[in-house]
Amino acid sequence: MPSIRVHEGRTRPVVVALITVVILVGLLTIADRTTSGAASPRTTNADGQLRQALSRLVAAKGGPPGGIVVVQRGGTPMIFTAGVAAVGESGTPQPTDHVRIAGVSNALSGAAALALVADDKLTLNTTIGDVLPTLPATWSHVTLAELLQHTSGVPDFSTSKAFQKAFGASPTVAPPPEHLLSYVAKQPLEFKPGSRYHYSNSDNVIVALMMQAIAGAPYASVLQEEVTQPLGLGQTTLPTGASMPAAFMRGYDVDPPKAAENVSEAIAAGWSYASGGIVSTPLDLNRFISGYVTGTLTNGATRARQFRFRSGSSEPPGPGTNAVGLALFRYTTSCGLVYGDTGNTLGYTAFAAASRDGTRSVSVLVGSQLTPESNAELFAQLRQVFGQAVCAAMAR
Repeated sequence: MPSIRVHEGRTRPVVVALITVVILVGLLTIADRTTSGAASPRTTNADGQLRQALSRLVAAKGGPPGGIVVVQRGGTPMIFTAGVAAVGESGTPQPTDHVRIAGVSNALSGAAALALVADDKLTLNTTIGDVLPTLPATWSHVTLAELLQHTSGVPDFSTSKAFQKAFGASPTVAPPPEHLLSYVAKQPLEFKPGSRYHYSNSDNVIVALMMQAIAGAPYASVLQEEVTQPLGLGQTTLPTGASMPAAFMRGYDVDPPKAAENVSEAIAAGWSYASGGIVSTPLDLNRFISGYVTGTLTNGATRARQFRFRSGSSEPPGPGTNAVGLALFRYTTSCGLVYGDTGNTLGYTAFAAASRDGTRSVSVLVGSQLTPESNAELFAQLRQVFGQAVCAAMAR
């Protein structure tokens, strides 16, 4: 958080086989083999450039104490790490460490929504008023497609003074998800729906509440049924409190010359809910983005509509030139096209993307919140890591 008719049949993927990742201990490592008997991937120049970019970021003044990148080209994930998982300890970040994926949560919300579209339980033209008639009447004609593409005009609850005051008074105890929208319920739409792109955390919360209403079950249950179970994401959850699962990479507030402050469990996930509250692991996130981009959770017609892009940057910006589709961003880089999302929250910044056929994918997690506004120079270095990770994934 800052940061639908005739169905062609959606394919439920076979749960991915257990991956055993071998990590070489050290400040900066790369795993050569992840499945028993699997051939090691050929090392490329792009791998070396990624290692250097990640190392420079962690070593920079104000940089995150640790970072991890999962790169997959073909069947074998490669793990790159720099720094430490926890300040004062020697262990490097692990691909099975839990992290807050922040705004990349929006992609999982979108995946669940598009799965319901494929199952004819929603349509892209379903409006807020159709499903959530108690929300403000001025929002009622906004469609699911406009919410997914952030062209709704619904004001962002997280930028309101009322929200910020409530959050400041109770950071580790969040209100029910429905209450998040109350902070902007009296505000009109900021622009005509569909007329332009403007990211709003409210969009993601409304999408989750629409799914919850249609399914007659909590959004967390919908997410499990439609996304995490089909893709075998056993370490991906939507908590409401501030606690992290055992074995997690710490997230820090880094503000030299002060010592880095551990803020991993300083905020209840319920304050961002579907817009940034999901906890996952680098391996789960890499597995998710590959399955999501290939359309395994939806059908052909819906996926085709999802892949209509317009100008718009993810929050924070991803590598290359950014464009926005439905709950998905396109990144046009010097090494090729990939699709995914970014996110940042207190203590963490995340990026995940995959090629359209899903054979090339990457997830990047660092242990501090980096944005262009907070530190433009440092964020530029992080964006270089994003770009080098893409190049490593796309390398031949």
